[in-house]
Amino acid sequence: MDLLRYAKGARSERELISLFCERGFSVIRAAGSGVSSLCPDILVFRKGVQYAFECKAWESGSLSIERDKFRVLKDWENNTGITTFIAWRIGRVGWRFVYLDELEENPKSYTITMKRTLAIDRGLERLL
Repeated sequence: MDLLRYAKGARSERELISLFCERGFSVIRAAGSGVSSLCPDILVFRKGVQYAFECKAWESGSLSIERDKFRVLKDWENNTGITTFIAWRIGRVGWRFVYLDELEENPKSYTITMKRTLAIDRGLERLL
């Protein structure tokens, strides 16, 4: 894995952790996050609210999740009952959150465009 890309991803995850902690959530970062993990990167909890996030910090027109990773995330969500999002850090926009079912299935992956993500416009405040 490219070290610069890993550092950017880890920095973005720490940013998201801080944002939720500042708003009174308890947060767990999964061990092995980003390395063929069997669960989402971050779990956040507050009385009556729980979310899981697979974090991405891409600067491109679309975001894709490999089919195997998508299936792991979907199975994890179904098994735990915890709403699981793709958390996409978009430069100069900030975090946007996409339900797994909002991704479009393709032969090799599940994808969402930045344009569609921005149209959904699910930012941090909508999750609080």
